[in-house]
Amino acid sequence: MRTWLLILLLPVLTPGWDGASRLGLLGPKVDFTATPVALDASDPARRTVGRLTYLGGVELKSPDPVFGGFSSLTVEGRRFTLLSDGGNIVRFDLDGRWGISARQFAELPGGPDTGWRKRDRDSESIIVDPATGDRSIGFEFANAIWRYDRDLTRVCRHAAPRAMRKWNENGGPEAMVRLADGATIVFSETTRPKTSTGKRGAGRIAIRFAGDPTARPNAGFRFLYMPPADYDPSDAALLPDGRILVLNRAFTFPFNFTAKLTIVDPKAIRPGERVRGEEIATFAAPVLHDNFEGIAVVREGDDTVIWMVSDDNQLFLQRSLLLKFRLDPAVLGVPGR
Repeated sequence: MRTWLLILLLPVLTPGWDGASRLGLLGPKVDFTATPVALDASDPARRTVGRLTYLGGVELKSPDPVFGGFSSLTVEGRRFTLLSDGGNIVRFDLDGRWGISARQFAELPGGPDTGWRKRDRDSESIIVDPATGDRSIGFEFANAIWRYDRDLTRVCRHAAPRAMRKWNENGGPEAMVRLADGATIVFSETTRPKTSTGKRGAGRIAIRFAGDPTARPNAGFRFLYMPPADYDPSDAALLPDGRILVLNRAFTFPFNFTAKLTIVDPKAIRPGERVRGEEIATFAAPVLHDNFEGIAVVREGDDTVIWMVSDDNQLFLQRSLLLKFRLDPAVLGVPGR
């Protein structure tokens, strides 16, 4: 009788948990839809923004409340992998008519700290090793880079590079790109250099690692990326000509996100150098604009295709948008059609 009384009273006598809430994980039911969206709702026929041609896009929705928060993506043929800023993985195939199949939900098998809190799995950037297919992922808060196998089912190794240790907790390795020579560029989202007076200067600290940061975390040098005024880098990808496409994002009150795309020539990246990019597109009203955090570049025949995904922060005011564009061939020095 005493045992049963203790069991019945346990929920009343036990103090409530007042620590950090558990990281949200996607449920067992893999359910989401893709609804087409216009580039400009006020002009549905519009197809261009800057040096890009709109090839279509969708809004992704799911009844699962954890769905969304996408901060990076990879595109390999028809196979898409979206990674959230909580380490959740959404995979699917996408056909030419925007039909979705082979849906999958998963979580990263490991990462910084215990994985209980969202900040333990704040995955913001991803790159692919073309030789092995392994994925390297940048984590904010920990300012670390973890390498996984191609299927994101096993941790290979990880490192917290010394040069990144003092980066802002919530402004760390937001953007990452692998160059053709194997070097890796990592951009801090908000970490700025200190001036001689102790104040923060312009630019965002970035590092050019001489190879894989998880294998050679202290080999490389620092430079400064100068984003457009009031913008921060949120992702990066390699263009076919070897230059770097940088996605820059800005937030303004009361609640408005805009984005700009810039192109950086890696030849300009040298120790301590201030590097600026050439602006090629701006995403602001009336065209689609949201909290764009992920970008990928692929080739489709002779076309250079750019994919962008937005982080909805799991708020009803925002959307998970997946958009497709063709880059103007002249940007790459190719004559127009």
